[in-house]
Amino acid sequence: MPVKKIVLLLLTGTMSYAALAQLNPKQKSPTAKEEKRNAKRERINALIKQEEEGEIIFSKQSIFGIKLASDGYGLSYEIGRFHSPRVAMIYQLELNEKKTRTEKRFPIANGGFSTNSVVFGKTNNFYQLKLGIGQQRIIGGKGNKNGVAVMAVYAGGISAGLQKPYMINVRRSGEDFRFKSTYPTIIDSGFIETGAAGPFTGWSDVKVRPGAHAKLALRFDWGRFNETVSAVEAGVNAEFYSSKIEQLMRTPPKQFFFNAYVTLLLGKRK
Repeated sequence: MPVKKIVLLLLTGTMSYAALAQLNPKQKSPTAKEEKRNAKRERINALIKQEEEGEIIFSKQSIFGIKLASDGYGLSYEIGRFHSPRVAMIYQLELNEKKTRTEKRFPIANGGFSTNSVVFGKTNNFYQLKLGIGQQRIIGGKGNKNGVAVMAVYAGGISAGLQKPYMINVRRSGEDFRFKSTYPTIIDSGFIETGAAGPFTGWSDVKVRPGAHAKLALRFDWGRFNETVSAVEAGVNAEFYSSKIEQLMRTPPKQFFFNAYVTLLLGKRK
C-alpha cells in the first residue's frame, strides 16, 4: 500500500478517535470531599421535605431539661423511642426540689454585714428523684406557618421523696462556740442563728418517702430540620407520697403535691 494512503488512514483514524472522545468525555470519579458534600446536600433536602410534611422520621431522641415549677425547680433527662413518625415512648429521670410558697429567706448580719441567710422556720428540704414512662404524640406538625411542632406529653411513674433536715449554724448568746441545729429546736432556747449550714449537711438523717407521680403537658418544638430538639414544655404535675412531708413550721405537712411547670428542653434525634 502506498505510503500516502497509510498516512491518510492513520490521520483519519486519529481524527475519528478525537471526535468520539469529545462526544463521550471521560467522567471523573468524584472525590471523597465531593461525595461527602453531595450526601450532606441530599440529607438536608430530605430533612426539609420531612419538615414540610410535618413528620419526624427518627428512631430515638435524648433530651436534657431545666424546669421551673410553681413550687420549686429541677433537672431532667429523657430518652425517647419512636414507634411511628408521630408517636414516641419516652423514659424520664428527674431530680427536683420542692419549696413552700410561704417560706422567706432572711439575711444574717455579721459585724454589720450580711454574709449569710436562713429560711426562718424551715424544718426540712424536700427533694424528689422521679422515674417515669409515657408517650409523646405529635398533634401539630411543622408544616404550619409558624414552624413549630406541637406535641402532647403524658407520663407517670414512681418517685423517691428525700426529706432532709434543714440545718442552721448557731451559737449560744454571749458565747462564741458554734454548732449546727434545726428549727424548731433553737426557738426560745437562747441560740442565735449565724447562717444556713449549706446543702451538704443533714444527709445522714435523710428519710425516704416513696410515692407516685403523673403529668400532662404540651411541648412546643422549633428545632432546626427536626434533628435537633429546642423546645418548651408547659404542663401540670401531681405527686402522692406514702406519708406527710413537713417543710415549714406552722405550715401543715402535705402528702399530695400539685403544681404547674415550664421546662426548657435541648437535645438531639437520631
